[in-house]
Amino acid sequence: MNRQIKIVADQAIPFLQGVFEPYAEVVYKGGTEIGPADVADADALIVRTRTKCNAALLEGSRVRFIATATIGADHIDYPYCDSKGIIVRNAPGCNAGGVMEYVFSALYGLAARRAINLSGDTIGIIGVGHVGSMIERMARALGFKVLKCDPPRAEAEGPFEFCDLDTLLANSEIVTMHVPLNDTTRRMAGREFFAKMRDGAFFINASRGEVVCEDALLEAIPRLGPVVIDTWDHEPDINIELMDKVAIATPHIAGYSYQGKQNGTAAVVRAVAHYFGITQLYEFFPKTELAENEAVKLDLRGKNQGEIAAVFQYNYPIFTDDFMLRLHPEDFDMLRSEYKYRREVYID
Repeated sequence: MNRQIKIVADQAIPFLQGVFEPYAEVVYKGGTEIGPADVADADALIVRTRTKCNAALLEGSRVRFIATATIGADHIDYPYCDSKGIIVRNAPGCNAGGVMEYVFSALYGLAARRAINLSGDTIGIIGVGHVGSMIERMARALGFKVLKCDPPRAEAEGPFEFCDLDTLLANSEIVTMHVPLNDTTRRMAGREFFAKMRDGAFFINASRGEVVCEDALLEAIPRLGPVVIDTWDHEPDINIELMDKVAIATPHIAGYSYQGKQNGTAAVVRAVAHYFGITQLYEFFPKTELAENEAVKLDLRGKNQGEIAAVFQYNYPIFTDDFMLRLHPEDFDMLRSEYKYRREVYID
């Protein structure tokens, strides 16, 4: 290129500052603060979910490439970008391990606190992509039965490993949602959905807040078992009544692991580098202290439920995140941006 490219990036994306500076002009701003004036002469954006990439932001700009350091990309107007020739890349699967860890830390932590026996229970996984597949693997290793509902995968792969939503809701002691946000999933968990769940069943949402009708969930809570919410409608202005009534409330941090953040940043840097021909960054991966980067291997052989709960809570004490949100729900975004990333767990 004859001129230096310009990149506008969300300042909260970890391990990014200093990476592109030898090759581009880089402007860092808060995700919600990035506006039309900032992107008017930018060639690329590197964002998270807080930046709505639509006509209001992009019309008349020079932007031709957007990379989002997230699995979901519902904050990006794909039809508009397609119409303008803007290429979009996300980071599929980057935080799947962190979300899996979150789900089981919540399950075993609540089971220990409320003396709930999880033995023989069925986990119903709604949405079996990168995250759902990791949850399935861990669930089977821990001895759970598994039901899976994923219509797109069932259509592509055949229905044999999958079931319909009604069957899953009627036969699961634990229902956990890991769907993308689109026209088929928006508000899918409404009154009819919760009416079909079993009395006393766990409900977990760590996908997108908009997939749940929060009024319907509030009505259903007295009949359900523990409810765990990480993603909320109208973030960061969350429903305080709902927060007060759920068993665990966290500020959209289920995937906030060191490995997840490294993977997300690596994905966006490589995508931008390949698009603009910055060969030095084609294989980029963030460098951090090894002690912080190491995943934690779980040895679950021979352990009872209480011991498994202790292992998950030792590695990720989820009730600390719950306490901090309840203490200062008005600081939702700050709790996310200043979050101390945890190490992921894995099994052989």
